[in-house]
Amino acid sequence: MSSSNRHTLIIGGGVIGAFCAWFLRKAGRRVTIIDRNEFGAGCSHGNCGYVSPSHVLPLTSPAQLRRGLKGMISRNSALRIRPRLSPSMWAWLFKFAMRCNHRDMIDAGRGRHAILESSRRLYQEFIKDENVEVEWKTDGLMFVFRDQKGFDRYAETDRLLTNEFGVSAEPIQGDELVKLEPALRAGMAGAWHYRIDAHLRPDKLMSELSRKLVDTGVEILGQTEMQEFVGSRQNITHVRTPDREIAADEFVVATGPLTPLLNRVLGCRIPIQPGKGYSITMARPEVCPRYPLLLQEVHVGITPFDTGYRIGSTMEFAGYNTELSPERLQYLRKGAAKYLVEPTAEPVNEEWYGWRPMTWDGLPYIDRTPVFQNVWVAAGHNMLGLSMGAATGKLISEMVTGQSLHISPDPYRIGRR
Repeated sequence: MSSSNRHTLIIGGGVIGAFCAWFLRKAGRRVTIIDRNEFGAGCSHGNCGYVSPSHVLPLTSPAQLRRGLKGMISRNSALRIRPRLSPSMWAWLFKFAMRCNHRDMIDAGRGRHAILESSRRLYQEFIKDENVEVEWKTDGLMFVFRDQKGFDRYAETDRLLTNEFGVSAEPIQGDELVKLEPALRAGMAGAWHYRIDAHLRPDKLMSELSRKLVDTGVEILGQTEMQEFVGSRQNITHVRTPDREIAADEFVVATGPLTPLLNRVLGCRIPIQPGKGYSITMARPEVCPRYPLLLQEVHVGITPFDTGYRIGSTMEFAGYNTELSPERLQYLRKGAAKYLVEPTAEPVNEEWYGWRPMTWDGLPYIDRTPVFQNVWVAAGHNMLGLSMGAATGKLISEMVTGQSLHISPDPYRIGRR
């Protein structure tokens, strides 16, 4: 069967599934995407829009254990862990804790660095070559500190990133910072500016991807939930949905935080925990930042778009909780108010939450399943699904079609310890 006749079915219509479809279609596959909701929903819709090679280091830093304990007892912190009877969550947290050391942090960083660097280049090519309108900006990303000790201490992290990964930031002192970014309040200690980073508007990216995919012949089926695989012990032939069975030659599972719900169907364990994030999208303030900002002491992200403005972040381990917490939204507003001259504006267009697919080592799973020869998983991108999306799609396409791999898949294998 020629490549043009082979059919790939992608389960999951977020940014990861979309880029898998894009690169597979470019490689000559016939492609269908199904999603239990609508294409481009979930964290692909409401995140802060960063394409950030700066985010090399995983959450599993040596200091993270202390923050985790604080998150279990404090209601007023960016990280919150709701204690509950969940063996899978406690097993995940134990493995996470065991990775909170320098050696494992650097090992994970190498895997993250490769896919982040690749994705940044691929975004630049995609946006230029396809002439898509996604409010793409290459002004970088500023890590802003109010506290002088925190700003000074970050110099150690900058040296580590420079020495280990060649990723460097430019330090900007307090007075100089406010001149460069007048939207910040006076009295900031400073910022570290990663010029390699970029940002875009996520909902526009998904809209443009949808348009491009459909134009190239990709079929997108929303409100179509996968229930079962159908086939032999090694090769799947169909996916069963509530309405019908869909045949394909290969299958890619890109279901993000919902992937563990398919462990039985996949025949393997994908240890992902949903980490709940929030955002508020509104009109641009009159004094609007030029640069996207990460407000370090409160762990709140600020993104200025051409057509709006977004405050986002927080991390809440509460299972598949569907509550839009006013308390968490208020945390974002209060955090932004500590740094910005005009932290919010009216009207508010959307208050949102989404589940991030968190892995205990900070790396995604991009691999063929150990049971089925024609089923691949692309999930577990933590808080970096958009940042890693393009490179993940390219790598999956290379795996499925047997092309040379542009980055090593070893860090992302299923079953790693």
